[in-house]
Amino acid sequence: MNPPSSLEELIKALRCLPGVGPKSAQRMAYHLLQRDRQGALHLARSLHHAVESVTHCSKCNNFSEEEICPLCNSSRRETDLLCVVEMPADLLMMEQAQCFRGMYFVLMGRLSPLDGLGVRELPLERLIKRAHELSCEVILATNFTVEGEATAHYLATLLRAQGIKVSRIARGLPVGGELEHVDSGTLAQAVLERRVVTE
Repeated sequence: MNPPSSLEELIKALRCLPGVGPKSAQRMAYHLLQRDRQGALHLARSLHHAVESVTHCSKCNNFSEEEICPLCNSSRRETDLLCVVEMPADLLMMEQAQCFRGMYFVLMGRLSPLDGLGVRELPLERLIKRAHELSCEVILATNFTVEGEATAHYLATLLRAQGIKVSRIARGLPVGGELEHVDSGTLAQAVLERRVVTE
């Protein structure tokens, strides 16, 4: 016996989430309908509201309900640094670490030909425009994955050709990390990116 068509549609819709296969989507749908109908209604309303009201900040490209997000509107941010990250979650992590007080630009992705994401899919013209507006140093804070490294390399070449100062976040040993527990790639990178000890 086939489930009702509306239930089939719900299962199919839940499969759009990353990492959710047919069985997981089915379990979620059954849970929402059998045990948490109020939660299902709240989820539906919240999802609808977010889709209708959330857009992109015209300056940093992060998610925002306003044309210019509160972070870009803040007078407390330093405007001589622009940090480029891949996704909004990366920006959030930077803010939680309280290690950066400058401005941001969110790419909403990275170069990944295997996933069909090339140069045309990234808002590079907006990034260049923003860097020129601020007349600032651009810090590339893409992930240290193959795709993130390729993206950082491409952006560095592009931005330097525009006369923009570019730097890349460092990588190496984690705070509190012990050498015996660190992978060889991380240790090698830490040695390559060593700094001179000053008084």
